[in-house]
Amino acid sequence: MLKSLFVSNYALIDQVEIDFSNGFSVITGETGAGKSIILGALSLVLGQRSDVSVLKNKEKKSVIEAVFNVEGYGFEEMFDNEDVDFEIETTIRREILSSGKSRAFVNDTPVNLGFLKEISSRLIDIHSQHQNLLLGESAFQLTVVDTVAKNDTVKDRYKADFKTFHSLTKKRKELEAQNDLLKQEADYMQFQYVELEQLKLVDGEQGELEQEREMLSHAEEIKSNLFANVEILNGESTALISSLKDVSKNLDKVSAYISEGEEWSNRVESAFIDLDDLVKELESKMESVEHDPSRLEYVANRLDQIYALQQKHRVDSLSALIEVRDNLALRLQKIASFDEDIVELNKEIEKALVGLKISGQKLTKTRTKVIASIEKQIVGQLVELGMPNARLVVDRKDLVEFAENGIDDVNFLFSANKKGELSAIPKVASGGEMSRVMLCIKALLSVSKGLPTIIFDEIDTGVSGEVADKMGQIMQEIAANIQVISITHLPQIAVKGKYHYKVYKKDSKTDTHSSIERISEELRVTEIAKMLSGSNLSEAALSNAKELLAQSNR
Repeated sequence: MLKSLFVSNYALIDQVEIDFSNGFSVITGETGAGKSIILGALSLVLGQRSDVSVLKNKEKKSVIEAVFNVEGYGFEEMFDNEDVDFEIETTIRREILSSGKSRAFVNDTPVNLGFLKEISSRLIDIHSQHQNLLLGESAFQLTVVDTVAKNDTVKDRYKADFKTFHSLTKKRKELEAQNDLLKQEADYMQFQYVELEQLKLVDGEQGELEQEREMLSHAEEIKSNLFANVEILNGESTALISSLKDVSKNLDKVSAYISEGEEWSNRVESAFIDLDDLVKELESKMESVEHDPSRLEYVANRLDQIYALQQKHRVDSLSALIEVRDNLALRLQKIASFDEDIVELNKEIEKALVGLKISGQKLTKTRTKVIASIEKQIVGQLVELGMPNARLVVDRKDLVEFAENGIDDVNFLFSANKKGELSAIPKVASGGEMSRVMLCIKALLSVSKGLPTIIFDEIDTGVSGEVADKMGQIMQEIAANIQVISITHLPQIAVKGKYHYKVYKKDSKTDTHSSIERISEELRVTEIAKMLSGSNLSEAALSNAKELLAQSNR
């Protein structure tokens, strides 16, 4: 339940702090006094968006802070998932900065607006006049039936089955569309694949072929230079390697007399070994290099084929060309295996459809089961609210196709007159009649939904007299289970409240301020009297106000 509300620098409010209690509270005040401002401020801590226009003083931030008792409403896991400390008395704070940006906190932990909205959906229901329009929306009507049916578990099972079925049918459509497209290109893809596959491409061979082509193209030059080097190193004329043997012998003769001699000798020995190995490699390579025109032609032709295909497929490497070939193979395989894939997918869809039908029928059963009680309770209360001929029928039909929320098309059909034709509520109901229907629905939901708090923002529009008195009684009945706050302009409802708050406006020389306070029983008599007769109080009005208050407390 809502324990308190603190508002500063918001619209016409400098600063107010209000404590609320359980049961039925009413908020009254003259038109324009700021009742809607209080509600607007509360909506911010419940996750609604705002901007800098709400600031009374544009140079200061606005702070709205609400304290809720959340004991027993299962918020622990939700708070833990968001790394927010759980407190039985949870504080939600919203700050609107002068820059227009806003910040939100739950128990002093920064949170996003999505989290605030998630909390508020389980904490409070604010009914404003425009919500009466929901009476004509099938989605709202279905929500009413589901709330009374308390079928969350069954509905969640259906939604999971629907998601599975929808995902599989979507996959089939995509597969069919993809296959149609691939079939249009199948012949050309097959031609491209064969063209690439016939080359038997091997990753890395392009570099090897390019190197071999260079060697074959310059075979004579390579052999000539290699032979020259062998002659220099080991030929009879120069015999560099033989000379190194002589150098090594000469160093051996003096190594006993100079300290560097042994090291020099070792270095010459190492050079001798390296050069000897080099000569052997040069001779081997010289023998292997042959001028082979046929091999050169083969290498050049293969490289030309590779280059041409790289250009054709707009790639710059052999590995990329191999990837093109493999992708073509996969796409061709998809075409070949399409029939098998569709058969398997259809089996999955059929299985999912069976499950969906079962869960859909179970969901329909939960809804059908409560329809009669919904009709009976709403019509019974409408009779008490001065509509003796009211009829309300919850019309349920099967949908042609499965939908996200089930296989049920639910419509509330209404008539206020004995012989009136049943039709959609907004088409046949006046503003006052819609207010009464909505109050009855809210009374129904308040018991079933289990919300801690409900706020009625002038739900009494278009009614008066005995009807207003009965609306107040219904709100009292709802308040026996949850906290009810009603913003009202009718004395018949105001006297029903256990607690009475007054919103008022003050004008200074430079500014206008709105504020709110809980009023005493004595001041309450005066306030009710003003609601009855206007600002010119009479003894009759005061006496009437006392009588109304006395009757409401019996």
